[in-house]
Amino acid sequence: MTINKNRHFVYLTLLSAMAITLNLIESIYIGPIFLTLRIGLANIIALITIRILGVRDMIIVNAMRVMIGNLLRGTIFGSTFWIAFGGVVLSSISLVICDRMKSSLMFTSVISSICHSLGQVLVVMAFYNQPAFAAILPYMLLGSVPMGILTGYTAQLVLTRIKPLRKDIEKNMNR
Repeated sequence: MTINKNRHFVYLTLLSAMAITLNLIESIYIGPIFLTLRIGLANIIALITIRILGVRDMIIVNAMRVMIGNLLRGTIFGSTFWIAFGGVVLSSISLVICDRMKSSLMFTSVISSICHSLGQVLVVMAFYNQPAFAAILPYMLLGSVPMGILTGYTAQLVLTRIKPLRKDIEKNMNR
């Protein structure tokens, strides 16, 4: 590996560790705000990753967050794993589409939050064979908008504060 590849790997590893840590903090200490609605702290890292390192690395960070986060909580391949996985898959797809469309970070965050909730509800409906669970979807989607705004705003603040690092990353990636 060259220095650039090593540096890239370090950034990817640090972002993955931050996403896993935020995921664990939110699931263990913060919990749901209202019913099943969560802030989505780890989604901040996904937004930052897609803007700094790109789509491929965002997918890696999201996959690591779900796999290792559930492994550390002892829920790997249980129902909570699949619910989280469904949310992350749909959220990641929406992040890729919004990135290709060059959407604003705030719009991308809200769409990602909505898709995350939709993915979770779809998995719960399939996993428990309960189509009636779709009744909770409007409430979750309504709650996803302010949570998406909050995570998008936070990601935007972080990205503006790490602008020198971002320029350094881009300069070293292009070498």
